[in-house]
Amino acid sequence: MNFNEDTLKGWSKGPGDAEREKCENTERAIRNAIAEDAELSKLGIETVTQGSYRARTNVKQDSDVDICIRCRRTFLFDLPDGTTRETFGITPATLHFADYKNKVEGALRRYFKEGKVSRGNKAFDIHANSYRVDADVVPTFEYRYYRSGLPYIEGVAFLEDRGPRIVNFPDQTDGNGIARNDATSRRYKRCIRILKNLRNNMQEQKVPAANHIASFLIECLVWNANTDAFKNDEFTAMIRHILIDLWNRTKADKDCSEWCEVNGVKLLFHSSQPWNQVQAHQFIEACWRHMGYS
Repeated sequence: MNFNEDTLKGWSKGPGDAEREKCENTERAIRNAIAEDAELSKLGIETVTQGSYRARTNVKQDSDVDICIRCRRTFLFDLPDGTTRETFGITPATLHFADYKNKVEGALRRYFKEGKVSRGNKAFDIHANSYRVDADVVPTFEYRYYRSGLPYIEGVAFLEDRGPRIVNFPDQTDGNGIARNDATSRRYKRCIRILKNLRNNMQEQKVPAANHIASFLIECLVWNANTDAFKNDEFTAMIRHILIDLWNRTKADKDCSEWCEVNGVKLLFHSSQPWNQVQAHQFIEACWRHMGYS
């Protein structure tokens, strides 16, 4: 297919005013649900946005809201080799994650009423209505990545109901994304939205390589692209430059093994990730073909 510059300009824009208002209504309702709970109000809870909604890289078809319910009373951590809890003065927790997640569930169900909240393995789904969009609400503890002789790196972590611990760094992701967007005359986030809309179009057209491509993977790929791409004046040239660069550098694992997520902390193609270098390379090649580049 061939997509002209006007199409890409349209794709570069975020959701319209009506959709943004629904997102804001959703965020406000979740904050109220947590604030009104007597038990949670005593735990030093922070209700913060995350994901593409916080980054403002969401597109109309994927404009749900991701909310992190972060508790700082207890933290999860990793230690350097050869050290112990005592090395860093860490004392045993008095609040366990399973109990905390149950408290968050109770608060959400009391506020949104029966049938509006579903518990998933990782998060709670708050179902949309006429004035709200869908929301994923993730209860988390503070996370600390301790380093010998250096300050710890702070993030968030949670335990799946059935599965491993998940660690994320939303504050670093947000800060790095803002800095890159400012440095590229606000073209960085626009290109992310274009590629997300392109993926959605490819999925509608039954392009196999676009299946199971996470929005965050797209953000991270654009983050790792050569910043010279954003010096072009037209989106058609920007996306062409990004795809050529990413295609060349994802052909072999050794050429992208040190790539990080936007947060600059987690390796993008680590074995723990739900995607890999081969999948990303195939998606990039399919994007090139779908754009009609030659």
